[in-house]
Amino acid sequence: MNKILLLGAGRSATVLIDYLLSNATIHNWQLAIGDVSVEHLTQKLALYSQARAFVFDVQNEEQRRTEIGQAHVVISMLPALFHPLVAQTCLELGQHLVTASYVPSQIKEMHEEAKAKRLTFLMECGLDPGIDHMSAMRIIHQIQGQGGNITSFKSFTGGLMAPESENNPWHYKFTWNPRNVILAGQGTAKYKQDGAYKYIPYPQLFRRTETFLVEGFGYFDGYANRDSLGYVEPYGLQNIQTMLRGTLRRPGYCQAWHVLVQLGLTDDSYSLEDSAHMTYWELVESCLPTAPKQGMSLKEQVAAYVGLNPEAEEMQLIEWTGLFEEVPIGLDKATPAQALEKLLVPKWKLSPGDKDMIVMLHQFEYELNGAQKKLTSSLVVLGDDEVHTAMAKTVGLPVGIAVKHLLLGRLQTKGVVVPLQAELYQPILEELEQNGIRFVEKGE
Repeated sequence: MNKILLLGAGRSATVLIDYLLSNATIHNWQLAIGDVSVEHLTQKLALYSQARAFVFDVQNEEQRRTEIGQAHVVISMLPALFHPLVAQTCLELGQHLVTASYVPSQIKEMHEEAKAKRLTFLMECGLDPGIDHMSAMRIIHQIQGQGGNITSFKSFTGGLMAPESENNPWHYKFTWNPRNVILAGQGTAKYKQDGAYKYIPYPQLFRRTETFLVEGFGYFDGYANRDSLGYVEPYGLQNIQTMLRGTLRRPGYCQAWHVLVQLGLTDDSYSLEDSAHMTYWELVESCLPTAPKQGMSLKEQVAAYVGLNPEAEEMQLIEWTGLFEEVPIGLDKATPAQALEKLLVPKWKLSPGDKDMIVMLHQFEYELNGAQKKLTSSLVVLGDDEVHTAMAKTVGLPVGIAVKHLLLGRLQTKGVVVPLQAELYQPILEELEQNGIRFVEKGE
């Protein structure tokens, strides 16, 4: 009997767990689910005799080795920093591994040994990274198979709110790890534009946006991800003139977030003095270069500092967060980013009945038979509610489908792999389409 070990049972794993339970019944598999807290699974798992949940500490070597040693395939939905530890244990004990996260250098170095042991470590198999790779590669291989030469590729993904749930001025709520949202984009964005290499330092990132229209869902702003160049070679696009991967937000978000970046409120590199007793008003005031000016409100001072009218839309969004209020931060030794996260979590929390939305957009330009052509491929997925979110669907289902095909012997690629080959992406995309996750293509 095949045994699956799922590590991590948070918000993004809800749909994955449902998928695994359904297939465990069909294929007579056993499923073990470990996380720091599993009380929320008690009622769900009571209906499945072949499933169990347990409190799991990834740092507990004895427990980690025992649980991984009993599995045939391990799924890690833990925070990304724990993946190398899980992968190393899988390597030592001879178990397959599937994750939705980027491949870190520590795991990349395990490729040859994993391959020699006939193990599959399938990574970047969620939404972004994951569905973005698979859907792009399907089109890239189709164009190249016709003899076409791709000259430009832009790809953007956003985890947003469905139009009916956009009920705050940012048009945004947390549908995944809030900390990752606060720290998004830090570093330098690198991409290629019309044959030239381009670099955007973090302080300028949210100023450099591009606007897109997705039919039926309106306009979105896209900003560049950290490293688009790293996918030129894996995608087989060594001669491409434009290569850009990025993130989508509704108009207004990036412009307001740029104000937070300018103030230093997304900085996670140092701790604030006496942050437990500091207020958000005091935090913002401490980020300004001069002492408070008489007769000017804090909002007016911030607007002057960042070169905006106090009544500009960006300033209205900042004011809405509560940053200008005398509310205690209440966190000891907090970084500015941690303080900002605490402020935003209750304001950007999904409410009962909220529906989120995933939007993915690929834009191709290519030459075929002497003609210049364009192709746009777009995906919109709506969540069912605040639990079965579009984010959980698009992150969890590709992972679950990959695990099923791995256990059924249909995925034979060994070593540390990303789903860029047809053997990996074709069956996953086909089953995603059966679940309503389908791209719409439009050519010019």
